[in-house]
Amino acid sequence: MDTATFIRIYLIIAGVAVGSALLEGVVLSFTGRRDYDWKGSLISLAIAAGRRIADFVPALLALPGAAWLYEHRIFNWDMKEPLSWIVLFFTLEFAYYWFHRVSHRSRWFWANHAVHHSPNQFNLSAAYRLGWLGKLTLTLIFFSPLAWLGYSPQVILIAFAINLLYQFWIHAEWIPKLGFLEGIINTPSAHRVHHAANIEYLDANYGGVLLIFDRLFGTYVAERDDIKIRYGWVRPTTSVNPLRIVFQQWIDIFADVRKAKSAREAFGYLFAPPGWQPDGKGPTTENLRRQSAAISAPNPPAREHATVIVSDGVVT
Repeated sequence: MDTATFIRIYLIIAGVAVGSALLEGVVLSFTGRRDYDWKGSLISLAIAAGRRIADFVPALLALPGAAWLYEHRIFNWDMKEPLSWIVLFFTLEFAYYWFHRVSHRSRWFWANHAVHHSPNQFNLSAAYRLGWLGKLTLTLIFFSPLAWLGYSPQVILIAFAINLLYQFWIHAEWIPKLGFLEGIINTPSAHRVHHAANIEYLDANYGGVLLIFDRLFGTYVAERDDIKIRYGWVRPTTSVNPLRIVFQQWIDIFADVRKAKSAREAFGYLFAPPGWQPDGKGPTTENLRRQSAAISAPNPPAREHATVIVSDGVVT
């Protein structure tokens, strides 16, 4: 594919995405959703525009080690054969699952991915609110092993882009549950759970197109009718500054690293789960759930000990 054709296709896809998000906002605003977050939608568009700087990062840098692995590949796939794409689909889906899971469970990777989870309202514009530093911070290293299996870095990135393109439509709050497809493919309902800040829903539903690996590794959580979903960060961001949203998590990380008293603490602040603290009492997902369970117990502890501290704030 020549550069001109690529740019033309890219502009068409971008236009359809932004146009669809705009149409969604207009329809929802005139059909009962008067509180549609137009300001948040514009912030998402601004962040998406700024992210174009990442397009200049070469594929070989975005996929560290992939060139060497491809030179030592164990298979040679004919990309004109359907089987080649079928195998690529499932292997990339497996890599995507772990890429996405680690992006929530390691603070270094979360710092970039958190941008995508910053909208306080769930709509199509949230789909293209993505961090700017993923390629530079080695986020895509999880996909490099696919080169060893015989797929070129360029083909891997194309397949990854298609996977992300599928996920555009699932960023919708108004699409209902899809019956028997729930728990099999990634649906709007499943992805609403993934974007939820509720303690019951944290760290779930990591699949891109499929949810089979969530089912296999125990991270699938179905949407419940009795829990109203709250979106955004655990402590919602109120900033309307795109630069602050993009870089806030990095600022917080390096502030913590500066106060670290040892290499172990510095490593923890960089790579441990979000909320990690050296004393083990930080607001990680596990600690939040333990504290929430203690509050809900028949004989909860004294009120002064029953505060649930969350990643960026306090919930009582």
